[in-house]
Amino acid sequence: MTEAGQAEAGQQSDALVDKPQTIESPQTIDAITQIFALFRVNYHNQYYSAFSDIELLNQAKRLWLSSLHHYPVECLLKGAQQIIEQSEYLPTLNKMIEACDQQVGETGLPIARDAYLEACLAPHPKAQQPWSHPAVYHAGAQTGWYDLDSQAEYISWPNFKRNYEVFKRRVLQGESLTIEKQEALSESTDTSLSKAERQQQLQKLRDNLEM
Repeated sequence: MTEAGQAEAGQQSDALVDKPQTIESPQTIDAITQIFALFRVNYHNQYYSAFSDIELLNQAKRLWLSSLHHYPVECLLKGAQQIIEQSEYLPTLNKMIEACDQQVGETGLPIARDAYLEACLAPHPKAQQPWSHPAVYHAGAQTGWYDLDSQAEYISWPNFKRNYEVFKRRVLQGESLTIEKQEALSESTDTSLSKAERQQQLQKLRDNLEM
């Protein structure tokens, strides 16, 4: 690397940490710096056309850091490598997110669309089903099973996707999600008995008390 390139890399790295509110790990910051260095080498003309000055580049790097910080470092680097191998064009942030999501699939987390279909099609009681990952169940519960069953897709899909992204990030940050047994019991009780059946059970209890 030339002296100019080393100076640029140093300025880029410093720009990511020279902010009091930054809480991302040094490893993630270093990964973003490495990714942009790879892009500079592989998309030389496009790179300098997109980032015509150092301030514009630093703004882009801060945006990528804030949007990608929840992905593991290995996922970020593999996603960047995949883009370099498969695309002739400098990627947008959205393309980088897609590449990282493909890497996430290897952790057992389904992509958002597959998770949505799984949540919509799973029978009741929901908590007792063999979910591909607990994050899918929790995203469905947060969205609301009734809403997933009754709302139009253009309404329920964005809501589910937003909730799933939250739980996915928690998993990627190391949290272990579980499906509590009491949730399954409560859900089974609420969904297995109709109003008429509950009234019949209540009447039986009353009759027993009068005996």
